[in-house]
Amino acid sequence: MGYLLATSYLVLRDDLIGASAARQARMQQAYEDRISALRAQVDRITSRQLLDQQLMEKKVGELIERQTTLTERQGVIAPILERAGALPAPEKPASALKKAELGTVSPEESGFKASQIAALWKTRTENLNKTPAEQADLAFLTITKSLRSIEDDQLKRLESLAEDAYQTADTISEALASAGLEIDVDYGKADVGGPLVVLDKSQVFDARVRELDAALRMLDTVKGQARGLPISNPAPGRPVSSSFGVRRDPIIGTAALHSGMDFRAGIGTAIRATASGTVVSAGWAGGYGRMVEVDHGKGFTTRYAHMSEILVAPGDKIERGAIVGKTGSSGRSTGPHLHYEVRKNGTALDPLRFIKAGKQVQSYL
Repeated sequence: MGYLLATSYLVLRDDLIGASAARQARMQQAYEDRISALRAQVDRITSRQLLDQQLMEKKVGELIERQTTLTERQGVIAPILERAGALPAPEKPASALKKAELGTVSPEESGFKASQIAALWKTRTENLNKTPAEQADLAFLTITKSLRSIEDDQLKRLESLAEDAYQTADTISEALASAGLEIDVDYGKADVGGPLVVLDKSQVFDARVRELDAALRMLDTVKGQARGLPISNPAPGRPVSSSFGVRRDPIIGTAALHSGMDFRAGIGTAIRATASGTVVSAGWAGGYGRMVEVDHGKGFTTRYAHMSEILVAPGDKIERGAIVGKTGSSGRSTGPHLHYEVRKNGTALDPLRFIKAGKQVQSYL
């Protein structure tokens, strides 16, 4: 009996030890499997974070590059805007400045509408419920939209300025054409054609800059030619006493051609050149009395007669508005006034149509 009990104990003990060892082995394996799984999960998280970081760095780099491009473009645009005579920003009214000092500027005065303020606040509130990654994505999207808006504004500004330059040149040319003055300029309106080739933003910007530069150069040419034409008033503010054309001669009373127009003015009133040019004569000229004649090129000359005093000499280069002399009553004259003539290739023309054209384009010159 004792032998059987001892044998049973030994067998049962071996089974218990074996079962315990097996359970320990299974637990060890389970722990190792879980650790491996955790390590794999950590690796995945680390890899994803690395990818997120790389993506974030890429996005930041793209934004920096885009901002740099915009800054460089602004440097290109600035001198062109100066050439175009861009208007300065309007000053704020005193009431707005007073409110600004008190810290009570309204949304509209700050440049935002009330609806925009509400939308921004709503976006900020919604962001509180987003993860950091989602908030970062939204921030990048907002900045990207802002930069894109600036790009679009730059392109629209360039396009608008070019259109304004062309329209101004057209206005000047048409006003001068109405007076029989043709501007020698190539508008580039020849027939054109070809396949459509879509350009990217950088190419569009460069094209717009070139177009604006061409428009401004053309406008400068038109203005330069206009300034060389006799379209100003030689006696600003003085009334016209006799017009161009057939009239009764003031000396002998018979019908005669009046080859210019007369401005009533007291002795000593300043007489101004109606365009830039070269003085070809300055002295006594028979019935004209003391007279100055200026050559403006392209066959145009102007004459200023009956002066009391001459202030220029032959060969002088003068600008539009320069004082060439003072009014008087020298020569064939019945009283102090300015006799003014415009001639084209020696033929007298009506000065009034030139002066009218000058009034139309004066603000553009």
